[in-house]
Order: sequence, then structure tokens, then C-alpha cells
Amino acid sequence: MEKIWLKRYPPGVPDTIDPDHYASLVDIFEESVRKFGEKSAYVNMDCELSFIELDEQTKAFAAYLQSLGFEKGDAVGVMMPNLLQYPVALFGILRAGMTVVNVNPLYTPRELKHQLTDSKAKGLVILENFAHTLAKIEDDVKLEKVIITGIGDLLPAPKRWLVNAVVKYVKRMVPGYSLSNTISFRAALSKGQKASYKRPEVTGDDLAFLQYTGGTTGAAKGAMLSHRNMVANLEQVSAVVAPLMQDGEETIITALPLYHIFALTANCLTFLKHGGKNVLITNPRDMKNFVKELNKYPFSMIAGVNTLFNGLLNTQGFKDVNFSHLKVALGGGMAVQRSVAEQWERVTKSRLLEGYGLTECSPVVTTNPTDIEHYTGSIGIPLPSTDIRIMDVETGKEVAMGEPGELQVKGPQVMVGYLNRPDATAESIQDGWFATGDIATVDEEGFFRIVDRKKDMILVSGFNVYPNEVEDVVAGHPKVLEVAAVGIPHESSGEVVKVFIVPKDKSVTEREVIDHCRENLTGYKVPKLVEFREELPKTNVGKILRRELRDEEEKKQQE
Repeated sequence: MEKIWLKRYPPGVPDTIDPDHYASLVDIFEESVRKFGEKSAYVNMDCELSFIELDEQTKAFAAYLQSLGFEKGDAVGVMMPNLLQYPVALFGILRAGMTVVNVNPLYTPRELKHQLTDSKAKGLVILENFAHTLAKIEDDVKLEKVIITGIGDLLPAPKRWLVNAVVKYVKRMVPGYSLSNTISFRAALSKGQKASYKRPEVTGDDLAFLQYTGGTTGAAKGAMLSHRNMVANLEQVSAVVAPLMQDGEETIITALPLYHIFALTANCLTFLKHGGKNVLITNPRDMKNFVKELNKYPFSMIAGVNTLFNGLLNTQGFKDVNFSHLKVALGGGMAVQRSVAEQWERVTKSRLLEGYGLTECSPVVTTNPTDIEHYTGSIGIPLPSTDIRIMDVETGKEVAMGEPGELQVKGPQVMVGYLNRPDATAESIQDGWFATGDIATVDEEGFFRIVDRKKDMILVSGFNVYPNEVEDVVAGHPKVLEVAAVGIPHESSGEVVKVFIVPKDKSVTEREVIDHCRENLTGYKVPKLVEFREELPKTNVGKILRRELRDEEEKKQQE
């Protein structure tokens, strides 16, 4: 496809970027420390961490990891919500030349075991609130060191003591656990300050992240994202947002979890590169307190998913927030609904720019240009140095303009491959083209729209839920004979999981099924709807037809 979208680039946005402009994320980090020094990099619970303080603490954490005998390339997991400890751990691991394994803190023991085993993680930084999950699988994963932190650990005393005491003894948010080979986060930093940090030679080919994404086989796959992949995507995003950015002066609200690839790149890394301040929201579900936080900072940008924007718009007090500094809201992770985008524009008097990306693409592929005046309903146009083509799934040939086909991506942000999965890598990347599994169209200006998904993946509040994983868990219930899981459109979360079950024992109840799922699946993967049937629609070889079930549900909603 001819790059018709280049004509739609705003003035100053280049057609291409140099993915080797920096050798690694470590180079970007060190440059930002030099340029922005005393400016605030991350804020959480009214405590600010400057670039200089971030430099000191991350160097100490890197030195501590090296003192353990961990080597360049070793995998180290980080399992916590948005706290100041997150960037300290993250950049400490990268500065030690090691690979960050981002871990969802809401994982069940089964999910956590798979990720730690598959990545061969040597260590794990974990919030004490979730340590009981790790304790259940400690013998199976054999981590060499577990670094445990409390919510208030990087706050100044006496606030630190108060916050940690309230969390543990008043709110009782830390279930009991027993783990070996542990050290507290603060003790690790203290030991690191006394150790010597040896800066490793980190190149673009070295792995920066193992970012796990659901798979059609049910087991999450580790997307290998190199430093070059991440640097390229930062350069691409920077090229597009540069017209909006004033280095060292921006403040972004970071409510999406940093373990999610969208927030990792769009917030944590992009704003570090530009000397911006990341306001970390630890619990965005507490909308009332979230709005209070928004009132404290003259923020210029906010990134989120449709459910987050919708939730804020429906929270008392949000309309009274001062939006005079807000330049733009960045929407991604799931489709932004037109009604939400239009209401956002009315309330905040600012635009909501929707983009599109995938874990395998570091993640950003397309975004709406910064000079649009209103929500377009599209996922925008490709970033600089990004090729996109739309292919007919049956013939493997490029489709005519306006016709739907599978969206395929080529660019320096496309992952190295899936860890330990050469077959899955070969299936998804051919001749440098990554097959997204999303069905899209393109118009004459080069704006793309997602119209369907080839994969059966379900998207709940921006998080991927793969039907096979849900089905595997439900099928493990002794009273279940057959099961199919599909996504059902939902007003606030985009989609919810519904399971159709043919029971083995007709005494089985909806509550039993959901309770069983809660024990084995992260909350957003748990079915919200259960329907019992005599049989499920199948192909002549016995494959369950999920599409037929989805079509039935869509018809019901239209009636």
C-alpha cells in the first residue's frame, strides 16, 4: 500500500525516525537525568521524586541486583500497582542490563507460576499485599531473591510508617504469608548504596522487557521487546506528540497500571524522555479520591481507556476540575466509544485522541494526528517508519481501499518474537510483517478503522481475555461437560465474558461456576454471565462455533 497517510501528517512530523538514535533505554534515562535534574519525575501520595533522586535510587537498586550475582540479561519481575517503587525498580533493572518482566499484581497463583517459570525470572519485586499469592507457588518457581515492599515505603517518615501501618493493621490489606529468600525494598536500596554499580554495555539487541500477552492456547506468551523496539516506539511517539509537548513542563495523569504496555510506553517512558511529571494513581477505581488527586495538579495530559474516561465523567466533582491546562487525552487499549469521547470534549473542552497498538508492537502502531479538532471514530494513521497493509484472510492478497481485511504491521517497533515459542513467532511474523488478527479498513486519507477481530479475543476494560484460558478453567469444574466463552458488548467495560455451558451434572449453578473461576482467574477474566444449554453449536469436526454464539447474543441485544 502506498503511504497515503503521510500527506495527513501535521507540519513538523517526520516520515521516518531513527530507531538507533539511542543505543538503549538506559541512554535515554541518563540523558533525561542530565537535562531535567531537579524537576519532578514521578509523584504519588503527595510525595515527589525528582530526576536526580530517581537516578540515585535506581543506581542503588541496580547495584543491589548486581551484588546478588544476577547478570546482564537475567529476568527480574515487578509485581505492584502504580507506586514510586515501580519506576525505581523498573529503571534499576534496566540500568543493571537485565530484563524487566511486568507482572499483573492481580494474578492468581496459577497465572503467576506460568509467567515466572516461562521467563525464568531470577528475582521478583512484589508489593506485600500480594505476597500471599507468591507463597502458594514458592516451591514451584524457586526465585533466588524476593524483594518485598509496602505501599508507603518511599514516602518520607512519619507518613511512611503511618501509611504502612494503616494498610496492614487497620484496613487489613496484607494477608498473611511465609516466604524465604526475602529482603525489604528499603533494605535492598540501602545495601545497593554501599555496593558499586557497574554500568553494563547495553545495545539495541538486548531485551528490555518480557511483556506477557494472552495466547489462543490459553497460556500467556512473553513478547520479547528489545531496547531497539522500545527506543523506536519512543522516537515514533515523540515525533507525533512533539507539537503538543514542552520539554520539562508537562504533567500527565497516570491511572492505567504501569505493568500494562500502554501506560509503560505512553506515560512512564515517553514523559521521562521529555522531562514530564507522571502523577501515579495507585487505585483509579476509587473514583472519588481519583478526582481529588486531579484537583491537586495542573495536568496537561491524561491517558486512559474508554472505561476510565466514562467512569470519570460519571463521578461527582469531575466536571468541576480545572481543565485549563489540559491539552489532550490519549485513548487506547480498547475502542473509545463515540458517546464517551463527545461527552469528554464537552466537559473538558479538550480533545480525546484515540490510538491503536499491541503488546507485540511496543505497543503504538497508529494514532490520530494532534491537529484534529474532534473525535474521528478511527484509530488514526500510522506512526512514522510504520508500514501497514490490509490483507484478505482467505487469499493472502492485499484488499482494495475501503474493503475489510487483516491489519498487518511492519516497523522497528515490532517485537523480536515470542519467548520459547518459535512456532507462534513464525506464525505471527512473516517477512517482517506482524499479523495482528484485527480486521480493519482504510479510507482515502489513510485513516484506519477496526471493524472486527479475526481472533476470538475478548477485550475487557482494555485487557485481553482469551476464550481458551477461560474455557480451560471452567472445563476443570467437575460438573461441566462442555463450555464456550465469548465477549458480550457492555456499556462500561467494552465487553464482558459470557460462558455457555453444557453441564455434566445438572445441579451445577451459576454461582458455583463463577466462584470456581474466581479462584483461578484474574478478576477481569471471570465470566459475568453464565448460560446453561443442552448442546453447543459445532462444526462437522466438532469445533465449537464461538462466532455463532456471539451472533446470537448480538441479535438479542438488537431486539
